[in-house]
Amino acid sequence: MPDAPTPPEKSIALVGSMGAGKSTIGRGLATRLGLPFADSDAEIEAAAGLGIAGIFERFGEAHFRESERRAIARLVEGRPQVIATGGGAFIHAETRALLLARCTVIWLDGDSETLAERAGRRGGRPLLEGKDKVAVIERLAALRNPAYAEAHLKIRSDETALEAIVTALAAR
Repeated sequence: MPDAPTPPEKSIALVGSMGAGKSTIGRGLATRLGLPFADSDAEIEAAAGLGIAGIFERFGEAHFRESERRAIARLVEGRPQVIATGGGAFIHAETRALLLARCTVIWLDGDSETLAERAGRRGGRPLLEGKDKVAVIERLAALRNPAYAEAHLKIRSDETALEAIVTALAAR
């Protein structure tokens, strides 16, 4: 394994659909770069004392999105880290502007079938519960991809994603 590149001067935010591998790739990237890793969904769950599904059920999606916005605003403060955002976080204009200004934003993208299969492996995804997962991913992609396209980098979320990100960051 090659030496780790010099850690960046600002945080790296991973955006993209559920199932894109933001948390998995984020952990690996943080390790390679010698940076801390944070998952915005985990931060929200810890603050609420509830899982994402419980937050949606008890308080609704609007409350979750506001919690997400506040969590991400906290995460971009301080020293650089790798941040895995929730799939809908980058859609919020204020959050998107903050991430684009304060972080290197990387869009992890993939085909709908792969994303749906990965997202379906883990429960607790309120937007997928009891629905055709591929259809949901495709509907969300139609709404969200224009915002994701504003990211600084776009990387295909596959088995080479971590190396592609490290290479792209080293070239910056």
